[in-house]
Amino acid sequence: MARVIDKYTYRVTWSEEDLEYVGLCAEFASLSWLDETQEAALAGIKKLVRQCVAQMKKNNEDIPQPFAARQFSGKFVVRVPPETHRMLTIQAAESGVSLNRLVSSKLN
Repeated sequence: MARVIDKYTYRVTWSEEDLEYVGLCAEFASLSWLDETQEAALAGIKKLVRQCVAQMKKNNEDIPQPFAARQFSGKFVVRVPPETHRMLTIQAAESGVSLNRLVSSKLN
């Protein structure tokens, strides 16, 4: 069975500012790890997350649930300026689709 840290969402990207790869974890947005290779950056951020989770457990803090394990409804509310709402409604009508379908297609 995979440990919780193995279920988190990791990403490695190049940092032009630091001239190194940066390892990131979406569930721990405040953490990052810089290293010379992608592999080292990934290993570093996973080690940092492991240490953070261990410390949180020691302090009886809630451990973030991995995004992969969360249930999503598929619904969310977005507030837009009235003019944007009007424009999108017109586009939807002209396209012969619902406003929901139009906005959903723009998000894909």
